[in-house]
Amino acid sequence: MPSAMYTSKQLEQSDEPVTGINITPLVDVCLTLVIIFMVTAPILSDPVFKVTLPVARTKEGEETEKITVTISKEGRMAINEKEFKSYDELAKNLKNTLEKSSTKYVIFMADEEVTYGKLTDLMYLAKEYGALSMTIATEQGRANGHK
Repeated sequence: MPSAMYTSKQLEQSDEPVTGINITPLVDVCLTLVIIFMVTAPILSDPVFKVTLPVARTKEGEETEKITVTISKEGRMAINEKEFKSYDELAKNLKNTLEKSSTKYVIFMADEEVTYGKLTDLMYLAKEYGALSMTIATEQGRANGHK
């Protein structure tokens, strides 16, 4: 057969394999689905009734001097990048670090399995040593409260 163009009858009668795939229908279906999702997504995200949300100001992007206190579930403790063997060492260093700090901003990063009492004791100490602002670092979870 000299011609590169074949009719469907010629392909049915021919013993040559079909080497081309027509992807036009696949592209049409995919583009149709994209359009459907673009139209329905804003509708699905609307709440059942309208509410006026409060305006919040965050300090994202603003770099401030901060003191990071880290506590692991195994009992390891650190201030910024320095690890301490005992609670007393950590407390003494926390006092010195807060005295040298200009912002006195402390971030507590505690494992979720750390006892509540241990974390509150450290927060109390930080406040006593002059911390002006404290934050407990958390991970953003889904709506149902799980990661």
